[in-house]
Amino acid sequence: MNSTVKTILLVLGILVAIAAGAVLWGVGQYNKVVAMDEQVKSQWAQVENQLKRRFDLIPNLVETTKGYAKHEKEIFENLANARTRYFQASTVAEKVEAANGFERALSRLLMLQENYPDLKANESFLKLMDSLEGTENRIAVERKRYNDAVRRLNTYRRTVFGRFFASLAGVGPAEYFKVPEGEAAAPKVSF
Repeated sequence: MNSTVKTILLVLGILVAIAAGAVLWGVGQYNKVVAMDEQVKSQWAQVENQLKRRFDLIPNLVETTKGYAKHEKEIFENLANARTRYFQASTVAEKVEAANGFERALSRLLMLQENYPDLKANESFLKLMDSLEGTENRIAVERKRYNDAVRRLNTYRRTVFGRFFASLAGVGPAEYFKVPEGEAAAPKVSF
């Protein structure tokens, strides 16, 4: 082979290698933007999962806690009322009736504690507060992860080649999760 043909083949080989490298690089960039878009969608699904957990969990916890507190409250109110009636009683019969009422309320309390030894309103409230804090922390973590994925995608989209490959893949900018001003506070729980 003559040297001109060898030079042409060498140049063609280099051009083919450069073209193949460029195609592989382009495919890699296209796949990168698609993966980033899917990551944003996946992280948003996680935010929604945690929000659903919040909306399912908190009302149930509040109602459960209310139920336990109401049950104990009724017993303690009966005890307090019987005690008050006892001290307000002017006759022996009234004092006996008040004492019997106190004993009935006390026996209900003892039976409740035997059946449910750790059923105490303060523990229910503590559990409610722990669950609320845990739920809000989970939501905050998932919001951060989502916003991190959005930042990565949007940053890539703003690069010279990122913009081209994002539009080629049909991937638009993602929106950050911003809490509206009125909803920035944790849900209010009232009894």
